[in-house]
Amino acid sequence: MRLYVNIDHVATLRQARRTDEPDPLRAAAAAERGGADGITVHLREDRRHIQDADVKGLARFVRTVLNLELGASPEIVRLAVRLRPFQATLVPERRQEITTEGGLALHGGARDRRLAETVRRLRGAGIRVSLFIDPDPRAIDRAAALDVPAVEFHTGRYAHTWEKSGRALAALAAAAAHARALGLAVHAGHGLTYDNVQPVAAISEIEELNIGHSIVSNAVLWGMEGAVKRMRMLVDTARSAVGSRPSAEPSGVGPEP
Repeated sequence: MRLYVNIDHVATLRQARRTDEPDPLRAAAAAERGGADGITVHLREDRRHIQDADVKGLARFVRTVLNLELGASPEIVRLAVRLRPFQATLVPERRQEITTEGGLALHGGARDRRLAETVRRLRGAGIRVSLFIDPDPRAIDRAAALDVPAVEFHTGRYAHTWEKSGRALAALAAAAAHARALGLAVHAGHGLTYDNVQPVAAISEIEELNIGHSIVSNAVLWGMEGAVKRMRMLVDTARSAVGSRPSAEPSGVGPEP
């Protein structure tokens, strides 16, 4: 299972003082030393944490792969097409939210025309595209109709209820099986922590986790490299129950020509 580390909140700390530290590029390098298979950042329209210069620097210096999260903003899509990160994950984005609160609202057919055009542009630039959606069969079917190779499930419901009920985990497992049956690569992320990650990591159809806040928070205590190593160990231990760790290469297609 691949572990991608989201370093947005390294930039959140930097932006609190509008200074030059902590540096997201140095954080990315430390995460890679700790065992990250990729680095994730979300370039928001309001630039509340990650800045354009961060993405440009990461595109040049990340040694693993860069996963750029973005909304369907024409300006940011143009930047992605120019920089050509390995992967682009399309996410919903609202200015007033503190963090991403759910998956993309997919409607099917002509109502998703703008999103479909964004997918076409990104894939045309050779970028692997994933859609951030809720673990819901209808959303999965609509994502598959948009001809993307991958989906990432919003795990917020699981993160909020895992100590009280197993229903969200069961729904996540069922959604992962449904997506794989349609030929989609399955990723997951949002609200995953050192305490709750292992049941998700044990779902065999999920091949990639994106984890940020918990790792960055604990990096204050353990250092970034140490925080990633601890998460890597938890993920690998859970995964060993369902088979050996797969290649760091995504299933299905890689970068398109």
